[in-house]
Amino acid sequence: MAELLLELLSEEIPARMQAKAADDLKRLVCDELKEAGLTFDSADSYATPRRLTLVVDGLPTAQPDIREERKGPKADAPDQVIAGFLKSVGLTRDQVEERETPKGNVLFAVIEKKGEATAEVLRGLLGSTLNRFPWLKSMKWSKYDLFWVRPLQNVLVIFDGNKMPFIIGLKSRNGRRAWGEKESSLLDTEFPLIANDQTFGHRFMAPDAITVTNFAEYKAKLRSAYVMLDAAERRAVIEKDAAMAAEGEGYSLKPDPGLVAEVAGLVEWPVVLTGAIDPAFMDLPAEVLTTAMRHHLKTFALLDSDGNLAPRFVVVANNHATDGGKQIAAGNERVLRARLSDAKFFWDKDRERTLGSRIPDLDKVVFHAKLGSVGDKVKRIEVLAVEIAKSVPGADEAAVREAARLCKTDLVSGMVGEFPELQGLMGRYYALGEGKDSAVADAIAEHYSPQGPNDDCPSAPVSIAVALADKIDSLVGFWAIDEKPTGSKDPFALRRSTLGVIRLILENNIRLSVKSIFEKSWRLYEDKQVESTVMGSVHYDIAVPDVRDGETVPTPKVGQASLTEMRPIGQLSDDLLDFFADRLKAHLREKGVRHDLVSAVFALGGEDDLVRLLARVDALQAFVASEDGEHLHIAYKRAANIVGIEEKKDGVRYDGADVDTALLREADEVAVAERLTEVSGLADSALAHEEFAAAMSALALLRKPVDSFFDNVTVNSDDADLRRNRLSLLASIRAILDRVADFSKIEG
Repeated sequence: MAELLLELLSEEIPARMQAKAADDLKRLVCDELKEAGLTFDSADSYATPRRLTLVVDGLPTAQPDIREERKGPKADAPDQVIAGFLKSVGLTRDQVEERETPKGNVLFAVIEKKGEATAEVLRGLLGSTLNRFPWLKSMKWSKYDLFWVRPLQNVLVIFDGNKMPFIIGLKSRNGRRAWGEKESSLLDTEFPLIANDQTFGHRFMAPDAITVTNFAEYKAKLRSAYVMLDAAERRAVIEKDAAMAAEGEGYSLKPDPGLVAEVAGLVEWPVVLTGAIDPAFMDLPAEVLTTAMRHHLKTFALLDSDGNLAPRFVVVANNHATDGGKQIAAGNERVLRARLSDAKFFWDKDRERTLGSRIPDLDKVVFHAKLGSVGDKVKRIEVLAVEIAKSVPGADEAAVREAARLCKTDLVSGMVGEFPELQGLMGRYYALGEGKDSAVADAIAEHYSPQGPNDDCPSAPVSIAVALADKIDSLVGFWAIDEKPTGSKDPFALRRSTLGVIRLILENNIRLSVKSIFEKSWRLYEDKQVESTVMGSVHYDIAVPDVRDGETVPTPKVGQASLTEMRPIGQLSDDLLDFFADRLKAHLREKGVRHDLVSAVFALGGEDDLVRLLARVDALQAFVASEDGEHLHIAYKRAANIVGIEEKKDGVRYDGADVDTALLREADEVAVAERLTEVSGLADSALAHEEFAAAMSALALLRKPVDSFFDNVTVNSDDADLRRNRLSLLASIRAILDRVADFSKIEG
């Protein structure tokens, strides 16, 4: 068995793309190998800032031989038919067999294909993989007929200890794509990128070529050349060395797993250094300091014993400097000083104005070309937040109104203009500086949250009301102009907003009719449909709240915003509620809740109270997992199937209300009818009081009489009246279960 080693050395690959690229390389090559009939024992992929590496072990040196038997026409078939068969199998008449069958003599072709050498298969296979590699963004450079994330510098391909030279990504002289070409006539200076058996070490500390023959040698020689191939190892080294460096300074490292992973994608040989923050900037808000360090310098913050930000930082270099890293640390200190100098200027300048004085400036920023300005959005949020606050226990209307009016004002501050990641947070600082109530200030900071499944969810009443209003306003607005997510595309982060609404409601137990709120939000847009225009305003092609997520904002341009061609509210709210149902299923599935149970409850219709819906789903999940629930579900399916078949046959719909007690002859059908009456009352009372577990317990009382009914009663009686009455009785079983949930949606 042989080993395949592939390395693609390029200019620096963006850190955020490396892990996926390594996985994609492994997936694509392995899929191609399987399709070519080449089995293997194991496959592993690696990524560093400059290279993608794949090693596949346990490959055969050749494809297996193939013997295929293909049946043809009868031996006495017309000549044209036989000729067509012979052409399709690539054989002559004397090369096919004639066999006797019950239908006469038939031609059979036995096609034997000797397996091709694996090395030959790999040439075309690897070229095809590189040509269709799914980079999120790619580029074309020089004469190469290849799109790659960054210019490729070298390709190493070793199979079974030998190099496999072939052309990479250029067109041959006749214009034909030269993927996998190996002819010696092509291996000249016109095609400088040729697969070989060499790689290169660290860009600065060991840039010379390294010749290898297998993966073990490759990994060892790279390590000697200051390249840690495994990203997990680089992360571990960074975490350990950074913690030791912080401890050496008398501080502790501020945990930041995301930054550790990102920095591990920026260096091939991590070297941890420390630097100092100018004391003149330590009175800036901690978030300003950490944002400047994290987002702009990729450096780690340190904490003192009280958990406060320390005047030192940790930086990870990609080089063992001769001076011990003093110049590298000094360079980072210099850049940080410049960034913080700007931040201090904006911090001082912004506090010269109140947040309230900035409200008119929001009219100059367009939220979306068809949805008006951010000022318009704030006006809608204010009205909607006050309405939502009626359903949020402890939410003070005056505080909600003030927080909603001020929640976007820091967007037009100098600090957020310089550090967009701080929107909301700076509003909180400015509000507290003005003496605003802490609930108002916190709501300004928290109204963007939660922004993801791992983000903290606001729990303060004022924050909940404003956060819900902001997200629902965006959802309804984009649904109104038919800008819904499609496939994997969601430019306005509407899936995230929907999940945020779901989490805010469920985690805070907010009893809210979301459909009613959708309609109120739509009317706020409708009221502004004609007058909502902003001339000469700054126009962004993405909604302003997305700036916080690090999205690239298009160059501002002068434009006019107006809301036109709104979708009807009935269509919009139903469609949006269906979208909520899908996101709720995904959210609950992560918590172990079956998606079919959510569908079963949603199928009842008219349920838009998410708290009540979840309580019903929880009770249903416990019920169907019980022995009574399992048996009753089986009985439901049996009853529904029988009734459904007979309804189609008879051309009528059987209704449980049509049961005639005088026609109940058998003891078992009498017992079912009596128990249905009892259970109906119990279930209806429990449902009315939202005691869903009690409703399920009532349904469980049906199990034994229903089981006995199916064992002892013939539904399709010869007596037409009895048959019709028994079908109605089965329809009653179906109907009473469907009051709790649509059991036809439940799987199993």
